[in-house]
Amino acid sequence: MAQPITFVSMCPDAEAAEELDKAFAAAGGRARLVSNCDSASQLQVDLKRIRPEAAVLMLGSAAERDTDLIRHLAASFPEVALVTTSREATPGQVMNSLRAGAREFLQLPASRDELGAVLDSVAEFCERERAALKKRGRVVSVFSSKGGSGSTFVATNVAACVGFQTVLVDFNLQAGDAGSFLNLDPQFSVADAAKNLMRLDHSLLGSYVVPFSPQLSLLAAPDEPHEAEEVKAEHVFDLLRVLREEFRCVVIDLQHTFDPVTVSALDQSDDILLVMTLDIPGIRHTKRALKIFDRLGYPREKVRVVVNRWSKGVDAELKKVEGHIGERIVGFIPNDYKRVIDSINLGRPLVQLDPSSKVSAEVARIAAMLAGEAQSEPNGPPRGRGLLGSFFGRKSPATMAMELRAAPDEA
Repeated sequence: MAQPITFVSMCPDAEAAEELDKAFAAAGGRARLVSNCDSASQLQVDLKRIRPEAAVLMLGSAAERDTDLIRHLAASFPEVALVTTSREATPGQVMNSLRAGAREFLQLPASRDELGAVLDSVAEFCERERAALKKRGRVVSVFSSKGGSGSTFVATNVAACVGFQTVLVDFNLQAGDAGSFLNLDPQFSVADAAKNLMRLDHSLLGSYVVPFSPQLSLLAAPDEPHEAEEVKAEHVFDLLRVLREEFRCVVIDLQHTFDPVTVSALDQSDDILLVMTLDIPGIRHTKRALKIFDRLGYPREKVRVVVNRWSKGVDAELKKVEGHIGERIVGFIPNDYKRVIDSINLGRPLVQLDPSSKVSAEVARIAAMLAGEAQSEPNGPPRGRGLLGSFFGRKSPATMAMELRAAPDEA
């Protein structure tokens, strides 16, 4: 059976909203109404956050305002099928809504046949959009809620070995240094792109990104703190949409907080690479991040947990760590301080500087996994006891949980 079409709705009339909800519930699993709001601003937030396939808008008495909203939504969210609905709309209102960009009109109360016809039309639109989506670039966010975990190194090296046209976006707006990892000194930044979104086309975008290699470019973080403050969450959605059209892969290096810009980028990501270290603060931060992802509604298949700086001498008992954080670890990047620091100081990704190293091999495997190409198991530890594993083993779960809660936020 096909997956249900996900809808959000803007239906301020509580009685009509309930009627619409019942109609969708009775549609035989073909549709799922995931959110209802009572204002245009909240609807746009839901469209950006939830990324549904379709939206239902109830027409009101302000016909011109409804038409302007539909026209705006159709331009801002062309991948979303817009359906208008009403009990008493005039033929003129219906026609104007369709001309403004709505795909269908649903008369309330909705009959089964009419709803079925609307869902057939929306399903056909969604199928075309899915086919088009495959041609758009994929967004991978590299994130750690704990500073010092090496997430910029991971982001830079993953981006450098993806294998096709890729842009690395430095959304660590206050302290981003992805440029130094690539030995680049960009003149422009994310802030410049955000200020010019209304006219951001292929040519202008090309002046903002800096090429590192034929396949990798960088959109840098701002140099000045006041420029970082000019980048807002609402800019992220539009910027990533433009980047998806220009690059097959967009790799984002995020800052270590759940601020609005970071959450907006995470919302738009196809994959989240969650970087952790196998120490008590690292485990604690990873568990907390996964809980926040759950509250944000991210499916767990969107999140890939990767251990950085893994060493055989200090690994935790893997099954217990995975049980504690509630997620499987899919990658283990070995600890090789000298090679990593040399690559950073030289401004060249290690996957290019020393592709035969164990670090490079594991990063390349992770990048291939994100591209849907890797089937091998991670080059990690046997799932037995290391030093932290013994530490876990000799303490009760309650004691371990207490120590994790008491651990400092930073290593």
